[in-house]
Amino acid sequence: MTAAGPDLTATFADLVARLRRAMRRAARAKLPTLPLSVAQLELLSVVEERPGSRPGELALALRLAPNSVSTLANTLATAGMLQRAASTADKRAVEYSLTPAGAAHVASWRQVNGTALAAAVEALPVADQEVLGRALPVLDRLVDLLEEQTDRTDDHRDG
Repeated sequence: MTAAGPDLTATFADLVARLRRAMRRAARAKLPTLPLSVAQLELLSVVEERPGSRPGELALALRLAPNSVSTLANTLATAGMLQRAASTADKRAVEYSLTPAGAAHVASWRQVNGTALAAAVEALPVADQEVLGRALPVLDRLVDLLEEQTDRTDDHRDG
C-alpha cells in the first residue's frame, strides 16, 4: 500500500501502459510505412545510446533474453540498420553500432513521438501542463528506483 492509497500503483501502471500504446498508435499513424517493430526500435535506440555494445549488454539494458536480442540484432543487421563488428577487446565477441539507415529510423521515430506528445501536452490546460512539469522530477526518480530494483534483482540472480 502507498501513502496515496492502495490503488495508486495499479492505476499508475495502467496509465503508463495506456500512454505507451497511445504514443505507439500516434507514431504509427504518422509513419504507417515504418517497417520496424517497437522492440526493434528500442534495440536501435539503446545501440544509439551505447554504441559498441555487445549482445549481453543490450540484453541487460532491454531486460530481454540474450537470444531475443540476438534474433532482433541479426534481423536489423541483415536489413542494414545495425553494423556488426568484432570487438576490439575480444575478437571472439561482437559489438553493434548503428548504420546511417538505423540512425535515421531512430531519429524519425523520436521526432514523430516528440511531435505527437508535444501536441497533446499543448492541448492540456495550462494548469495541467504546470502539474505535469512539476511531476517530471518525481517520474524521473521513479524510473531510477525501478532500474535500481531491477539491477539488484539481476545482481542477486547472478550472485
